[in-house]
Amino acid sequence: MTVLLTGFEPFDGAAVNPSWEAVRLVPGVRAVQLPCVFGQALEHLRTAVLEHDPAVVVCVGQAGGRPDVTVERVAVNIDDARIPDNAGRQPIDEPVVPGGPAAYFATLPVKACAVAARTAGVPASVSQSAGTFVCNHVFYGLMHLIATERPGIRGGFVHVPFAPEQVLGQGEPSMPVTMVAEALTAIVAAAVSVEGDLRLVGGSLH
Repeated sequence: MTVLLTGFEPFDGAAVNPSWEAVRLVPGVRAVQLPCVFGQALEHLRTAVLEHDPAVVVCVGQAGGRPDVTVERVAVNIDDARIPDNAGRQPIDEPVVPGGPAAYFATLPVKACAVAARTAGVPASVSQSAGTFVCNHVFYGLMHLIATERPGIRGGFVHVPFAPEQVLGQGEPSMPVTMVAEALTAIVAAAVSVEGDLRLVGGSLH
């Protein structure tokens, strides 16, 4: 079974992006780096899906400020960029896919994936929002591709914390890239092997 993992290039002036650094360490998968650019990221993703014909796709991005690995539940059809992307684009209140559904749910077993990461010793949880920057853009684009063209693919998105070297002296939460890779390895295993999802508490109050 072919599994495709994607991570992003650095953005917003950073020297590294822990999503890509971690994805590169996961054994047995096809790893592809996406540009942190609206539109171009989806073009690269589509090319990778066509080239590798995966059964499972997990896209990974950085969520600075989050303390744990978060498995995203829902992608929304909106681009609303707080900062410009790496090409200087800053869409405001624009759809990812004009005329597309308001949202898509991940087709990964999100709660089982979070449990698998925690069982591997890595803090992890389910997230209800992937934001409105390029991460959500890619997540929605992936799920739209699956819904309209590749229904056999299981897909979703995972956010990861800053790497320690990104936040030295800043008091921000971080996680070693090797630990993130362990979480992603466990998440991939759950995505491949778990048919349904676990009925566990995974919601949030706000």
